[in-house]
Amino acid sequence: SIVFLKGTRYLTYNLVQSILLAVLVISILMAFLFQSFRMILFAVITNLIPLIFTAGFMGWIGVTIKPSTILVFSIAFGISVDDTIHFLAKYKLAIKKSGDNIQTIISTIKDVGSSMFYTSIALFLSFIIFIFSDFQGTKALGFLLSFTLLIAMFANLIFLPALLMLKKEKKHD
Repeated sequence: SIVFLKGTRYLTYNLVQSILLAVLVISILMAFLFQSFRMILFAVITNLIPLIFTAGFMGWIGVTIKPSTILVFSIAFGISVDDTIHFLAKYKLAIKKSGDNIQTIISTIKDVGSSMFYTSIALFLSFIIFIFSDFQGTKALGFLLSFTLLIAMFANLIFLPALLMLKKEKKHD
């Protein structure tokens, strides 16, 4: 049990380290794309929400941290960031065409929302199939990844535009 405990601590430490590195890399990418600290902050917050929800859910239902469940955070973060970059890149292009206003956010949701929704549903269905596995690690991975991807979809389609609209409200004050 001592070896198992040390291994779990090592995995947890590496998870935190890899998430922090991923956040740093994403922040640098966002800085190049948008040259705005606020946009970097919005992207990072939006992508950490699904991870926080999943960690809380894991604690609530009693799922322990082990190699199969620790993978959830890295995989889900990568997929969620992809949707965020897709949304914000389209938003940046729309700003150039229409200006920086709430209507631009709405048109961005209309342009990329359906593709983000269908992609997320396809990934959800792809990972949820793992719950039929006889191996408990694979079952947990599939369930937790599916759950996290659904939360990430809602964060990118609801919370991120809300943050962008909040930004607009702050500018008008």
